[in-house]
Amino acid sequence: MPQATLLTPAAPAAAPAARPRGGSEFTPLLRTVKGQGLLGHRPGWYARDIALTLLGFAAVAACLLLAGPTWWALPLAVPLALLSARAAFTAHDAGHAQITPNRRAGRAIQLVHANLLLGMSREWWNDKHNRHHAHPNHLDKDPDVAADILVFAEHQTTGRTGLSGLLTRHQALLFFPLTTLEGLALKLYGVRALLAKDGPYRTRRERLTEGALLAAHAAGYAALLLTALTPAQALVLALLHQMLFGVHLGLAFAPNHKGMDRPDEHEDGDSWGHLRRQVLTSRNIRGGALTDWFLGGLNYQVEHHLFPSMPRPHLRLAQPAVRAHCRALGVPYTETGFVDSYRQALGHLHEVGAPLRAERAGRQE
Repeated sequence: MPQATLLTPAAPAAAPAARPRGGSEFTPLLRTVKGQGLLGHRPGWYARDIALTLLGFAAVAACLLLAGPTWWALPLAVPLALLSARAAFTAHDAGHAQITPNRRAGRAIQLVHANLLLGMSREWWNDKHNRHHAHPNHLDKDPDVAADILVFAEHQTTGRTGLSGLLTRHQALLFFPLTTLEGLALKLYGVRALLAKDGPYRTRRERLTEGALLAAHAAGYAALLLTALTPAQALVLALLHQMLFGVHLGLAFAPNHKGMDRPDEHEDGDSWGHLRRQVLTSRNIRGGALTDWFLGGLNYQVEHHLFPSMPRPHLRLAQPAVRAHCRALGVPYTETGFVDSYRQALGHLHEVGAPLRAERAGRQE
């Protein structure tokens, strides 16, 4: 097993260097990473991780049933949220074929973790997430930066009035409160995709399978809570669980791309090669084993985007080669601390909302 090396942060370059003539910027890096064996699968590592997650869910369920109807059960929302995030990270990795090269096995793992454990549509998520990976941070092609409750570019603020205008003016301040809705939103988006005639499902069998698992999740979740608790206690615990789960996901996803370079801002952005498209739009977060665990490896966003099928435990090991390669090319490699990553991401959201705040201030004068 290759060993990770400790590197000091490299000073970011002022601008990307010109592409070398001929050949791909990514190919030499791919050759290096393959030579280190970092694209090989780690089924044993994932088997242990999955087993611990399932045991954790079983332990929380047992605690609920043993405690009986009591408001003292509400703190169990915390481990439930953490375990739900673990399941989400596993579903994410299975969708990228990180766990196994066997497509049927990977699909089964993802169905269990996404649909059954979380109530989230596997196929809806894959369709959306694959488009994000193909065109990260591209306003016209990446669904993750399309104008919705949040907006990511000043021109997206045009015409936003009423509630949408209020949210945009204060989106940086409201970002984390809004993430409390993310757990529920993932469920609703999945159900909406399931019911849509033009949804991402390729076959009727696929739609029925996912629908059955989503129904099983809802029935099992409700049955557990209502068996152990009173209806009021069950409702409050469910809300706390989903809110904390949403915040955890927000903490994992928020700093990855927000405020980073956008291909649509450049005349040649659509012609960027794979390496520039992924590196220039991504931000890493420094940290140790606890950061890696809490963020599910997504703190190595650059490496993940360059090598989506690379198993999670190998991302840290690939980092030295990726950083050295980017340094040799003069391509900025962005890495920052945990707190500073949110400062940058939220600072960008605050800046985007500035025109609406200025417009409102002008009307009030």
